[in-house]
Amino acid sequence: MSIFVKFDTPKELSDKAYSLVEIAKESGKIKKGTNEVTKVVERGNAAIVVMAVDVEPPEILAHMPILCEERNIPYIYVPSKAELGNATGLEKPTASIAVMDVGKAKPILDELVKALKDLKK
Repeated sequence: MSIFVKFDTPKELSDKAYSLVEIAKESGKIKKGTNEVTKVVERGNAAIVVMAVDVEPPEILAHMPILCEERNIPYIYVPSKAELGNATGLEKPTASIAVMDVGKAKPILDELVKALKDLKK
């Protein structure tokens, strides 16, 4: 059992997050992997961070929500690192990605950010 606090992301929102990543990969810019994502977040260059819940050990991503909140960067959890990897065009799982430029996915980003704010109320 994880000691980290996470809210369960409704399937509708995690599906939107996967779509956002796929579209941003094609028309914008993303960074893959926790080390790269951490650098982008520290510089304040991320539009949103997407993290997989099924990462082992969970400590790999423990710092990310705090870092995102310090930088006012929205973040969302998705159920599967394999599916997140597929959304980025990788054939292997990835623990996290940062969308730097959403490209044509701006409407999806706006929807997600609004829904995430509503969830945290």
